[in-house]
Amino acid sequence: MLIDFFMEVRRAKVPASLREFLDLLNALQQRLAFANMEEFYYLARLCLVKDERHYDKFDRAFDAYFKGIENLDELITALIPEDWLRAEFEKQLTAEEKAQIESMGGLEELIEAFKQRMEEQKERHQGGNKWIGTGGTSPFGANGYNPEGFRIGQKDGRQGRAVKVWEKRGYKDLDDSITLGIRNVKVALRRLRKFARQGAADQLDMDDTIRSTARNAGYLDLKMVPERHNAVKVLIFFDVGGSMDPHIRVCEELFSAARAEFKHMEYFYFHNFVYESVWKDNIRRMNETTATWDIIHKYTPDYKVIFVGDASMAPYEISHPGGSIEHWNEEAGAVWFQRLMDHFNRVVWLNPLPESYWGDGGSLGMTRQLVKGQMHPLTIDGLEGAMRFLSK
Repeated sequence: MLIDFFMEVRRAKVPASLREFLDLLNALQQRLAFANMEEFYYLARLCLVKDERHYDKFDRAFDAYFKGIENLDELITALIPEDWLRAEFEKQLTAEEKAQIESMGGLEELIEAFKQRMEEQKERHQGGNKWIGTGGTSPFGANGYNPEGFRIGQKDGRQGRAVKVWEKRGYKDLDDSITLGIRNVKVALRRLRKFARQGAADQLDMDDTIRSTARNAGYLDLKMVPERHNAVKVLIFFDVGGSMDPHIRVCEELFSAARAEFKHMEYFYFHNFVYESVWKDNIRRMNETTATWDIIHKYTPDYKVIFVGDASMAPYEISHPGGSIEHWNEEAGAVWFQRLMDHFNRVVWLNPLPESYWGDGGSLGMTRQLVKGQMHPLTIDGLEGAMRFLSK
């Protein structure tokens, strides 16, 4: 059974190894989880998942494989020998709980009564001690107070005994195949770090202080250093308007996270493709522009350059003079982009469209060729790949 579960996890693209599966089996042999699906869920996730990005994939695999496992009748008849289950189950019960179950005629009677009432009941029931509903003392339903009850339909139970945490998918936003949230952007951008100490010496250097004090015959010799800052310098160019309008939110999140992570960051806007000028104020884009030549002359080659756009346009907007849909460009966009590529050491393109939409032709294929294949999807995994390239 657990081998099939392990294979389901692997099919969900969770990189769980055989060694981790053996760790799970060993943990079960040590009885770290027993007869409790929630405990088994946490134990299995602990053993099989080593990166929080895969939590959501694991939750989906767990739900797919153990769908309906909370059905006690199926669990008893299909998965666990009855005599062994009864012996282990009785060890977990207090004398009072045993008496309550026996007063209902035993476990089989409890299950049969449940099935019968499901067939008889035709409407929702609130409170009481017989019907399947909520808030009562019946052994069936949710939010009640019967110690050995069933929960039907609700997502949570007041006693917390039947909550299926894997269906909640609380880690959905960490999945590395979905588009970004601001928390995940910051985590991914931190891969692009190169620390340097600049400015006034205002932080205690503990290691140097200890060494200096020891050399000074035990007399305290404090050593101070400047604060460490991320010294990476970043240029970001955002495509705005037209087909990029549906991606405004994710671009705002990327911009906000980049401003927080990089002390040295400059940004500019363009529409569809880069030509002889870009701008910083979209309201005054026609009047207050910055020449692309000025950017090449002002910013040194060690700046890390990031273009953000869907690269979805007519191919002539890249390949031909006059291809811009907003003005007459004397030189083709491809010429200006190549100048930027020749000047800066590291350039990447982040695309908010799913990678499956890209293809190899049209404007997307042309842009990928110009950026030397360094086009990455605007997902957690894609952004981390871009940051790894930029940090080389």
